[in-house]
Amino acid sequence: MRPLLITILLVFAFAHAVDAAETKPNIVFVLFDDLGWGQPQSYNPNSALRTPNLDKLAAQGMRFTDAHSASAVCTPTRYGVLTGRYPSRIGQFGVLTTFSKPIIPPGRATVASLLKSQGYSTACIGKWHLGMDWVDGKPGSEKEVPLGARMTGGPNALGFDFFCGFTHARNIDTIIEQDRVVAHVKPVENQPLMAKKAVEWLDQRKPGEPFFLYVPLGIPHQPIVPSDEFMGKSGAKDVVKNNPNYGDWLYEGDAYLGKILETLERNHLAENTLVIVTSDNGAEHRAYTPLRESKRSIYEGGHRVPFVARWPGKVQPGFVNEHTVCLNDLMATAAEITGAKIPDNAGEDSVSLLPELLGTSKLGTREATVHQSATGDLAIRQGPWKLIFAKDGSRELYNLQMDLSETKDVLAANAEVATKLTALMQHYIANGRSTPGVAQENDFDLSITDEATGKRKKKKKMDTVR
Repeated sequence: MRPLLITILLVFAFAHAVDAAETKPNIVFVLFDDLGWGQPQSYNPNSALRTPNLDKLAAQGMRFTDAHSASAVCTPTRYGVLTGRYPSRIGQFGVLTTFSKPIIPPGRATVASLLKSQGYSTACIGKWHLGMDWVDGKPGSEKEVPLGARMTGGPNALGFDFFCGFTHARNIDTIIEQDRVVAHVKPVENQPLMAKKAVEWLDQRKPGEPFFLYVPLGIPHQPIVPSDEFMGKSGAKDVVKNNPNYGDWLYEGDAYLGKILETLERNHLAENTLVIVTSDNGAEHRAYTPLRESKRSIYEGGHRVPFVARWPGKVQPGFVNEHTVCLNDLMATAAEITGAKIPDNAGEDSVSLLPELLGTSKLGTREATVHQSATGDLAIRQGPWKLIFAKDGSRELYNLQMDLSETKDVLAANAEVATKLTALMQHYIANGRSTPGVAQENDFDLSITDEATGKRKKKKKMDTVR
């Protein structure tokens, strides 16, 4: 009996090991709203602001110093996060309103729909800001949609099994669950409610079922409304626009992140979960040395963002990655991790971060990266070089390795570099993609020629809202 028992135990152990090796990792993507590159102390030791959970996560995982949002404002960046496509391809440079139409059509693959096809449970809890079709037209006002109002074309149409959140920051008191308005709350109650929903959703996960949780926070974006639990607790003296509560508001957002991390630990999910925490663009009206300008700008302060990833056993703790990456890269990363195939008409500008996360990328995974401002300026970044195509037709070239603050335009002395980058940008536009694959069509007449830059227009086949 003893040899038989040993054999059974060995077979069980082997099967368990194989099952563990084949278990797909969970993915949690936390997107702060307007968190600047120089705000967390893990990025700026001199920062007066406190983000202890984010800083702890950076120590436990990998901190990227050259990460970029797809845009310098939130709606276009969120489009890039979920579709892996540059928002300039649909002409989305500005932000949407409560009644804006969806800018992601149901047929376009998203990170959520891709992971759902791989057996993942998917949820979006927080700020959507990508448009919705309200069944009853425009019920109510911009700031308050009535209880029971229904919508289509939102998260559930794009691969998310569960959605609880709000349309955008100016309508933070209107709570939507799945496809209808379910409550009106005071602005101060919104983020605690979102945190509660995220914890509940994680607590209800089926054992062994992989999940993707997308958490777009409303912090530190306005309205700045920290709850009583956090009022005066951050000790931050950072004041902008005469609002002394900004530091407490950010501290509350960091505590929200902490609740998610604690829930993963409590449910024994942390070891098999890739957690990514980043921001949708630069800080509002805050320039942080050495970066130039802030949110909305084509300069680094507009789109260079904090980006931290933790994945126990895969990502080396405390590692600092200096390669250029983009928030668009979530889709290709999820695909490579799960073995999914991205269709030719999806993820056109997404590059897998897996080699970066595993520490096997020596030179960086991206060929180049495209940036955009809120007003329509474009830029292309390759290596140390960044070439700006301003909407007024002018151009600027910076060597970020020598001049991260973008104080010295070196275009005149580096005509060959500018010519090369211009040709690459034109190729990206003409090909409808910046990654290998079948050429695609843009949904917007995108151009960087001097005479056409200020005359860009959308194509008739897609009704985007600026």
